[in-house]
Amino acid sequence: MSLTFYFAPMSTASITEAVLAELAIPFDLETLNISIGDTKKPEFLKVNPNGRVPAIVHEGMAIWESSAITMYLGEVFGVEAKLYPAPGPKRGEAMKWIAWGNVTLAEPASRLFASLPTEMQGDVETNSEEAAVPEMKSAIAMEKAKADLADCLRILNGGLEGRSFLLGDYSLADTHLQGIVGWIGSMEIDLTRFPNVTGWLKRCYERPAIAKLMAG
Repeated sequence: MSLTFYFAPMSTASITEAVLAELAIPFDLETLNISIGDTKKPEFLKVNPNGRVPAIVHEGMAIWESSAITMYLGEVFGVEAKLYPAPGPKRGEAMKWIAWGNVTLAEPASRLFASLPTEMQGDVETNSEEAAVPEMKSAIAMEKAKADLADCLRILNGGLEGRSFLLGDYSLADTHLQGIVGWIGSMEIDLTRFPNVTGWLKRCYERPAIAKLMAG
């Protein structure tokens, strides 16, 4: 098996890093530095013309977008590992949450990030030009993003009602979402209003693979 993972610290590639850790499969790691333009170099643009991480190359096929990578790795490696459902309704449920996390939940999270003062942003992810738009750095933009995030977190809180994890048992859908929700929590969003979410996040962090990554 040939699998290469293109990673950059403090980026959405951390989600794929967690997925690979849970699956415990071998891969070659290519670490890129966003701030010095590694993701814009011709050799990486051949892998992902969008110039963003994460990306993987499996058996010669380049795959990008973290949600697509999670679902692909789940299909190829996760079913046997009992970390991803076989084809059927449960598979659809997993895909629903993974896609929702990247689209509906991440959208207001990105707006909140963009509204933060520059010194609070750290190393801005590639293609996050919105982070530099002055009109977005306002109290109004920040509060709107927070309100929209609260709506999303209520949905997640409801989805976790009576469940330890999103599908009942732990799956790569949880691995994927915990990365996004953890990022949201780092932006001073009060997650304690959503007890099902905070309980779920704690259980995700207790996973040996996740705990090892967080400790490292």
